[in-house]
Amino acid sequence: MFKVTGMTCGHCAGTVTRAVQQSAPAAPVKVDLKSGTVDVRGPHDAGRVIAAIQAVGYAADQPGR
Repeated sequence: MFKVTGMTCGHCAGTVTRAVQQSAPAAPVKVDLKSGTVDVRGPHDAGRVIAAIQAVGYAADQPGR
């Protein structure tokens, strides 16, 4: 689970979803706009996911790591 700050609308959530899907194409991605979280199930590299989110303009981290 990743915490993302700066998402304020559906367009933001879609942008983050596409960025994460490109960094982890085999993993299902669920973005929850209300909680500001992104859940990536399946194979992924946490560093690449965070970098992808940051590359599209949002702050991201993985709490507990």
